[in-house]
Amino acid sequence: MKLPKKTVQRLSRYRRLLYKYRYLSEPYIYSHDLARLLNLNPVQVRRDLMLIGSAGNHRKGYNVNELNNLIGEIIDSEGLQKVAIVGAGRLGQAIMNYVADQEMNLKVAAVFDIDTHKIGKKFSDVECYDISKVTEVVPQKGITIGIIAVPSEFATSIADILLGSGVEGILNFSSVHLDLPKSIYLKEFDIITTLEEMAYFVKNK
Repeated sequence: MKLPKKTVQRLSRYRRLLYKYRYLSEPYIYSHDLARLLNLNPVQVRRDLMLIGSAGNHRKGYNVNELNNLIGEIIDSEGLQKVAIVGAGRLGQAIMNYVADQEMNLKVAAVFDIDTHKIGKKFSDVECYDISKVTEVVPQKGITIGIIAVPSEFATSIADILLGSGVEGILNFSSVHLDLPKSIYLKEFDIITTLEEMAYFVKNK
């Protein structure tokens, strides 16, 4: 099933909320509660869930565990999807720690850096390799997603290395826009631009 990008993003948010909700005594949740807790439109929530084949129960709402499992079947790959992070600095380590704490079908399988003091060490139980090992380690471990967490001046060259290793998707945290083949799924998140945008609208609200 191929879904719109925005729908997949919302499904991911639903699932993260359902993970927390399942520990409560109530086994069901209504679409309007999902919408309220995530600041979304209830109609949009119902459309998303109907799109993946979940109609819910008019009297009880949606079974939390069943809906959680259904979303997993839709957005997860069949096996564990592995991720590599290039850059074991503060940003890279923060990403590793965050991913390790989440219940998801993704695992950081390797981290790469040029710092000899970091190479060979483990961060969040993930081994750090020399950057020269990317094209060897990535296919060896079956890694399909690469995360760029290096200074902007190195982002383009790191992207080229990741492309050469065979990754199918890249998440770029640098401020440099990457021009990649259309076959590569690219997501870019520039923290500074996002903060400056927020600062502007806060100032001018």
